[in-house]
Amino acid sequence: MTHYIDQLKRLSTALYNKDFLITWEHSDDEIRAVTLVAECLKEMHRAGLSYRTFDTGLAISIFRDNSTRTRFSFASAANALGLGLADLDEVKSQIAHGETVRETANMISFLAEVIGIRDDMYIGEGNRYMREVSAAVQEGFAQGVLHQRPAVINLQCDIDHPTQTLADLLHLKTRFGSLDALRGKKIAMTWAYSPSYGKPLSVPQGIIGLMTRFGMQVSLAYPEGYGLLPDVVDHARAAAGTKGGSFTITHSMEDAFAGADVVYPKSWAPFHVMEQRTALLRKSDRQGLADLERQCLAENARHADWVCDETKMRLTAGGNALYMHCLPADISGVSCAQGEVSADVFERYRIPTYKQAGFKPFVISALIFLTRMQHPVEALASLISRNTRRNA
Repeated sequence: MTHYIDQLKRLSTALYNKDFLITWEHSDDEIRAVTLVAECLKEMHRAGLSYRTFDTGLAISIFRDNSTRTRFSFASAANALGLGLADLDEVKSQIAHGETVRETANMISFLAEVIGIRDDMYIGEGNRYMREVSAAVQEGFAQGVLHQRPAVINLQCDIDHPTQTLADLLHLKTRFGSLDALRGKKIAMTWAYSPSYGKPLSVPQGIIGLMTRFGMQVSLAYPEGYGLLPDVVDHARAAAGTKGGSFTITHSMEDAFAGADVVYPKSWAPFHVMEQRTALLRKSDRQGLADLERQCLAENARHADWVCDETKMRLTAGGNALYMHCLPADISGVSCAQGEVSADVFERYRIPTYKQAGFKPFVISALIFLTRMQHPVEALASLISRNTRRNA
């Protein structure tokens, strides 16, 4: 495992005492450092070795949307590192009685090392809330309320889903052999039909924002009217221009699949719909929300042919592209009558998608480790040399 240390030494990182909210706010070296540490910790765990880093401390989770993979990945990461997990239930806290974000953030952080937040459903709200928590704990630390400043980690917001896309990046690295080997590979990030509405934009936005940085040929496909946040699209286009890759937008799923090495068919709600939804939620307009849902489901139904099936998979490179999904996928004939992916395609890639998800607890572990360790190279080397069995 010492090769991870050798590679980490060559990288310039400044993640200590910082937050991790958006992948494109961090340098290429910092992204590579996260992948290296995640791989090292994963290898240690596979070998039955402990990577317990903390003697004490809390990892606080705030989930403002439902979650399976991310919730349990955060809990697993906290436990493996030696942190206790505390989940903030806003209904059972004083938040229900009007306690401010500024106050709550400080009250939960007295002995905390990290705060993980998922707030992904409302455009203009999730990432803003994370930054409000960040500002509050920074003030608490600066004013001597807190002995240390916990790191805030984005477990999914309205803009990005960094723990997912970093896990995706590691899955691609495993498939193709290295991050450098991703250069020139085509990935099709495409909208796909779902019998539901209101799914966040953060996964497709995270994919186009991250994979363009590694020289991939990123093809974003969606029906007319299903566009993403303009600022994120602009970032992806600029990243492609400086990293030797490409970024294109098409309104044909077939065009995106043609010659693709990787396909990522995933439903999301149109940007303008999520804006409307946020406005209606602020007003508690139940009738307006019901009307919007009916309109959106009817619009989705017009594009029911946007499904990842064997016919489309035959268009990919060698007919054998890697299928990816953040899960849970809408599987035709399994989880719904008609959805994002046909049952035969999903079954063929079911175990690989589980392996894709399996990188997430180690990515989260790496993010906590790098944001809390002032000298990560030395700290990681110490864990490796300690060679302590997990079941000892």
